[in-house]
Amino acid sequence: MSYFLHQRSLHNILSNRNPTSPNDSPTDPPKSTSIFSKTTLLLLLSLLVILGVFAPWIGTPQSLFTASRSSQSRWKDYTLAEAAANVAKNGTVIVCAVSQPYLPFLNNWLISIVRQRRHEQVLVIAEDYATLYEVNGKWPGHAVLVPPAPDAQTAHKFGSQGFFNFTSRRPRHLLQILELGYNVMYNDVDMVWLADPFSYLQGKHDVYFTDDMAAVKPLNHSHDLPPPGKKGRTYICSCMIYLRPTSGAKLVLKKWIEELQAQPWSRAKKSNDQPAFNWALNKTAGQVDLYLLPQAAFPTGGLYFKNQTWVQETKGMHAIIHNNYITGFDKKIKRFHDFGLWLVDEHAKESPLGR
Repeated sequence: MSYFLHQRSLHNILSNRNPTSPNDSPTDPPKSTSIFSKTTLLLLLSLLVILGVFAPWIGTPQSLFTASRSSQSRWKDYTLAEAAANVAKNGTVIVCAVSQPYLPFLNNWLISIVRQRRHEQVLVIAEDYATLYEVNGKWPGHAVLVPPAPDAQTAHKFGSQGFFNFTSRRPRHLLQILELGYNVMYNDVDMVWLADPFSYLQGKHDVYFTDDMAAVKPLNHSHDLPPPGKKGRTYICSCMIYLRPTSGAKLVLKKWIEELQAQPWSRAKKSNDQPAFNWALNKTAGQVDLYLLPQAAFPTGGLYFKNQTWVQETKGMHAIIHNNYITGFDKKIKRFHDFGLWLVDEHAKESPLGR
């Protein structure tokens, strides 16, 4: 009898009922099935809670974390030589240098290159580890970091010392690739390809580059290095360059590095890499075979976005559009939007990095 009373009391507690209720009779048979089902239900709910809280930490996550660390370690140890060998096609690598704030521009640039079927040649030189892991996580082997990484927080601010530290690494990266024996095309990622630029790389010159001036040139303009401007040097853009692995091209890059070292950034003189590149071209011009690319195919932003008469007159001739002559992420994106060149919003799936 005490057993049944004990079970009955347990049943009442589980049922949230008053055990002294007059509706209950001590002589009623115990409802063992009901007791069992409610107890089982409580046990099952408890087990589910325990499993939900602790199961993700048992076994599987450890392997996931280990795999993640292993993957990151792999890319951290990934060398420029390995990366270049991985992406090179016909001895040529297409290079950009990117820090994390520029990832949307990288995506936009890549979509335009995919449309020209050249994206497999692209090597992203990541200037911070976040970019390295993000790009290689989605597009394995197409990003490399050449240590030490500069300060990622200031690298995107034009005119800052961080920006100078970021851009001043460029000739070293390019020289390393030339020393490996590859042709290399460098692009800034605030560019969009409208046609394959390789068809314009005529002859076997050492260095190919574009004019940064907005003044209109005749369609049959000279391909020689232009005359110096008011500052005693030329105004060539350092954002679109093609180099062959020749002694002449290597000489230009070595001179570029020297000029950067001779003109370091200061608050009084907020320099970037472009003046140094121009001095390097000017000082090696007699020793190196230089080639100025056609303006109609490679217009500066100061021409393409501001002279619509010229754009209409040269329609069908444009290869790479550079969104320069304007600073600030938002302003650049708006301008691309206004001219139908911001591809990320509607065509993100075309990029190897996806949305």
